[in-house]
Order: sequence, then structure tokens, then C-alpha cells
Amino acid sequence: MYGDSMRYGRAIKESVLRRVLPPSAESIRSVSIDVGIAEQTIRNWIAKVDQGILGDDVQLGPRQLGAPEKFTLLLEAAGLPEEERGAWIREKGLHSEHLQLWQQELRETVAEKSNKDKNDLKDAKKRIKELEKELNRKDKALAEMAALVALKKKLHHILEDSEDD
Repeated sequence: MYGDSMRYGRAIKESVLRRVLPPSAESIRSVSIDVGIAEQTIRNWIAKVDQGILGDDVQLGPRQLGAPEKFTLLLEAAGLPEEERGAWIREKGLHSEHLQLWQQELRETVAEKSNKDKNDLKDAKKRIKELEKELNRKDKALAEMAALVALKKKLHHILEDSEDD
């Protein structure tokens, strides 16, 4: 069908990958037919992206960056004076919207983590309370048993004394 062994340039790989990866996420089949590249070749490129080994010949857009890379870029951008930020954004191939989106993602991630931690703490406190309640119940039962044993010994001792008389 299509030549699978052909070498494709950076621009073509980037273009195809941008179309098949999120957020566009077009079907591999339709992109393959549209650009004339075998579906398996596109799948191989995606697999290499997933493994992080596609190489320097392809630079994916900012949407395919991982959280650590996004965080690093946000820190870099925050450290720049406002007048230098525009040039830096262009140099990195970004848009200011990317930074705003990533800041929102970071806020949501932190909020989710915080909520999870709060829920875990709430669950732990509830479990501690249940365990303390069970421990108190067992302490009371143990004290009651000790009192019964003491009474039994006393009764036994009294009965022995009365038999001696």
C-alpha cells in the first residue's frame, strides 16, 4: 500500500503525531489515508512517543509534555521579567494560553491531592475512634472478668472457712 521503509522528515512526523495524539485524537486510519503514510508507521511513531524514544528529530507540541516538564516550564516562565516572557514563550514554541492551562492543571492536581489527603485523614480518624471504642469495650469486659474471678476466689475462701468450723 504505502512505503513503510521511507524516511519521513521532522515536520511530517510532527504534523501526523499532532493529529493522532490528544487533544485532536483523529483516527490513525483517516490520517493514514489523508497523508499517505502506512497506519503501522504511525503506530510505530506513537509507540516511540509513549516510550520517550522518538528522538530529537521530532519535537512534540506542548500538549504532549508530561507534568514534570510543564512544571519546569511554569517555573522558568515565572522567574522571567514580564518584558522577556513573550520572547521566551516564542522560543519554546508555546503560547501564553499553555501556561495558563498548565497553571490551572497544577491547581487542580494540588486540590485533588489535598482532598485525597483530607479524606484519608478523616478515614484514619474514624478508624482510630472505632478502635478506641473497641478497646474500651474490651477493657470493661476484662475488668468485669477480673472482678468475677476475685469474687469467685472470695466465695471459695469463705466456703473453705465455713467447712473448717
